[in-house]
Amino acid sequence: MFTNYKIRVNPNQDRKRKVSKSPFLRKVYNEKSYRWNRENYSRNRRFIDIWTFFLSLLTRLWLNNKKWSYRGGYTEAKQALRRKAQAIWIRETFLDLGPTFIKIGQLFSTRADLFPSEYVEELTKLQDKVPAFSYEQIEQIIKQDLGKSVTELFVAFEPIPLAAASLGQVHKAQLLSGEEVVVKVQRPGLKKLFNIDLQILKGIAHYFQNHPDWGRGRDWMGIYAECCRILWEEIDYLNEGRNADIFRRNFRSYNWVHVPRVYWRYTSPRVLSLEYLPGIKISNYEALEAAGLDRKLIAILGAKAYLQQLLNDGFFHADPHPGNIAVSPEGSLIFYDFGMMGKIKSNVRQQLMETLFGIAQKDGNRVITSLVELGALSPVEDMGPVRRSIQYMLDNFMDKPFEEQSVSTISDDLYEIAYDQPFRFPATFTFVMRAFSTLEGVGKGLDPDFNFMEVAKPFALQIMTNGKTPEGNSFINELGRQAAQVGSTAFSLPRRIEDTIDKLERGDIRLRVRSIESDRQLRRLSSIQLGTNYTLLISAFTLSATILLVNGKVGLAVVVALVAAAIAFALIRLLRRLDRFDRML
Repeated sequence: MFTNYKIRVNPNQDRKRKVSKSPFLRKVYNEKSYRWNRENYSRNRRFIDIWTFFLSLLTRLWLNNKKWSYRGGYTEAKQALRRKAQAIWIRETFLDLGPTFIKIGQLFSTRADLFPSEYVEELTKLQDKVPAFSYEQIEQIIKQDLGKSVTELFVAFEPIPLAAASLGQVHKAQLLSGEEVVVKVQRPGLKKLFNIDLQILKGIAHYFQNHPDWGRGRDWMGIYAECCRILWEEIDYLNEGRNADIFRRNFRSYNWVHVPRVYWRYTSPRVLSLEYLPGIKISNYEALEAAGLDRKLIAILGAKAYLQQLLNDGFFHADPHPGNIAVSPEGSLIFYDFGMMGKIKSNVRQQLMETLFGIAQKDGNRVITSLVELGALSPVEDMGPVRRSIQYMLDNFMDKPFEEQSVSTISDDLYEIAYDQPFRFPATFTFVMRAFSTLEGVGKGLDPDFNFMEVAKPFALQIMTNGKTPEGNSFINELGRQAAQVGSTAFSLPRRIEDTIDKLERGDIRLRVRSIESDRQLRRLSSIQLGTNYTLLISAFTLSATILLVNGKVGLAVVVALVAAAIAFALIRLLRRLDRFDRML
């Protein structure tokens, strides 16, 4: 039943009642609620809060590598515990700093190529469980954006939200036509907060970019620009409505996927009205079984729906956590929240599958080539170290057939390779890998025997064969692929030889020959020559000291003798080094 819009219920009333017995808790709650629900933010206060956190973080990072800062002595276990505690502190501080940092933390949780695993793991726990804002503010925003009051637009409007998140909250309502909808209303003052916070974060990104250690090999300004783009798109509800329409059209021929319809007459940049499609949360396994639904089938449908988005449509839900996917009583999937969507071009989809195939087949060259094509790897003059790192990871960690691989394992290995290497994983790539891993986790929760790669294999093979579904067993398919690859390499060989000759003629290729034995002999000869020079200097200074002493200049003689002694000490060290060279020859 709907609650009539005339009833004014404060959504914070129950929460306040719980803490009313403690004056201190009541004060803390009221301050937090005020921070989240205010419409005007102080630029100076935000500057102080953000830079205080940032400087505190820098201090903690600096202390991490100082062994004297560990009570009772340094150990790797103590350092790991400290990093874990710091990760928890970062997550809690992001929650206190509000919407901007919650969203940035959620974005950073996809960037295991940039941040330590402890930080990434903790940031994935960031949830939008925040205080709701008042019904009076809801009325004001709807009136400002839609030009009419709540009573003029809706027959009924639930004043208590179904959910409250960092960017907005959702209310159930009924239109004048009798249709049931959910109305998503943006949090007051959000755009002003974003403007203030992002301007401050730009200065912090500049600092990281120019840092001699953290700035090397990292495009922090590019990461900042990507975060800005995603954040501004997510708080534009007109853009979210368009995303929902596109997503709905892509699945219009699939009766096992439901996407809520957008009511554009009741939608604005800060208000979004969608069709009310209730369902069972996909991670509520007991409720699914009570409804008589097949959990194994739901897991397969979830994987197929996402593979359809990625590999066929090129338009995918970038945040497919269990809260955004439900199941209807009939067993169909229902998708919610279209603020964060990703787009992939056809060539990117093919290179993504090339990367997965290369990893599964332990082909380091194939992985490197696909990552360069994806823009995830910046080509450098000497790709040898990168190639060896990738091949080492493939040889030591990827020891199962393609059908038995885990998406989480593959993505973890990729990020392990990428960390502190010249990799530049684009946001789209990290969103895809994060979504793959999330879907695999949901699938295994529904069915312990679920294998995402097994479901993905037909889609991948279809793309790798240019849309033609292969027939026969996987061995024949792989044999055909390898034959085609060998043929392609053979045809391209003359051209590659010609290109190599051209580069040699232009001087673009440099050869570096290194002989360990020759280097050792040259170092020995150089040391012998240096020893001869030391001997001559010692003789000259000793003779000079003797002459000065005979002429009664004792002070100068002592100084010159000390210089001769210092050179003699250097000569002794050099002779020991020559003795080691002789033993090695």
